[in-house]
Amino acid sequence: MTSSGARPPRSGPLDRFRVLDLTRIRSGPTCVKQFADWGADVIRIEPPDDRSGYADRSTSDFQNLHRNKRSLTLNLKSDEGREILLRLVDGADVLVENFRPGVMDRLGLGWEALHARNPRLVMGSISGFGQTGPYAERPGFDQVAQGMGGLMSITGLPGQGPVRAGIAVADLGAGLFCAQGILMALLNRERTGEGAWIQSSLLQAQVALLDFQAARWLIDGQAPGQAGNDHPTATPMGVYPTADGAMNIAATGDRMWRAFCEVIGRPDLPEDPRYATPRDRLANRPALNGLIREITATRTAAAWTEALLAAGIPCGPINSIDQVFEDPQVAHLGLVGEVEHPTRGPLKVLNQPIHVSGQAPTLRAPTPEAGEHTDEVLEALGFGPEDIAGLRARGVA
Repeated sequence: MTSSGARPPRSGPLDRFRVLDLTRIRSGPTCVKQFADWGADVIRIEPPDDRSGYADRSTSDFQNLHRNKRSLTLNLKSDEGREILLRLVDGADVLVENFRPGVMDRLGLGWEALHARNPRLVMGSISGFGQTGPYAERPGFDQVAQGMGGLMSITGLPGQGPVRAGIAVADLGAGLFCAQGILMALLNRERTGEGAWIQSSLLQAQVALLDFQAARWLIDGQAPGQAGNDHPTATPMGVYPTADGAMNIAATGDRMWRAFCEVIGRPDLPEDPRYATPRDRLANRPALNGLIREITATRTAAAWTEALLAAGIPCGPINSIDQVFEDPQVAHLGLVGEVEHPTRGPLKVLNQPIHVSGQAPTLRAPTPEAGEHTDEVLEALGFGPEDIAGLRARGVA
């Protein structure tokens, strides 16, 4: 398929880099999206006839993940397809893949082969459990990593049993960590001239994201359990009822605790020995929460929000997803972007969550159709129209 229409020019802090994208599902595309949005020339390489079930372009998920890319269809199981990829590697800065460990080596496209071909190439590999080790050959899936990485044991109400997080935490974490590693490798290449192999996995990401919960075990010897909507180690911090719903309130530290007690009309509580110190409050949390809930239930969330914020106490509503995108601060931060799809019209997508002074992410183009830029990419490699037609006829492109 040929390209349909001109695309706006690339710009941004990464516009000097070319990225070859061999990823699928979520972790890999999350990694590559960071480069595509900040100006890199990303070429997504897809099978000519993708029957994997991971390439349904009609879904909002797929459209959100793969914007700002070019698409080249290429059969990497054929000798000609692999040779074309290697020619692309010659001029690439980065290649990202998230096949199961060993697949790239069996194709003759593993790190050793690609590094020998282009020593400056940075390769990013995302797997379920790591490139080596006793679980390396296992298939990876986000929820499996959430369970094995401990997250499901600390998510949910006490005694509820394991609960998965509502987003693909392990997938997203692995993708973002891999992108971070690739950026470090590109910086180091400026000094050494050498590329590097960056490896991340869903399990590594999930364990790393345990953060202070992991430290509680590693340093304190405490294995955390489920705490529901209460903060695991501080109180009062959690969900409290109001006259018209529920809200989050976080009144930790002595100053905030005393200010909070003034706002709720109980200035005596800081002098109560059950609630005098953070440790006392944590030990007596059920009683304290019961007392607070009786009070917060008497006024609306908006009334409490106004009073608590005036006292410098963090708090806020518990929004549904539609309410999130109606929030004026979310709108102000530019978290929603838009691309113009040739058949679906304007599509709203998630924008990048960071601001860089003097730079901005660009939403130049929607997710391409499969092979939309095949002719364009192959022509740049020196293939003529007859050559490209022959590749198509042989099932290579």
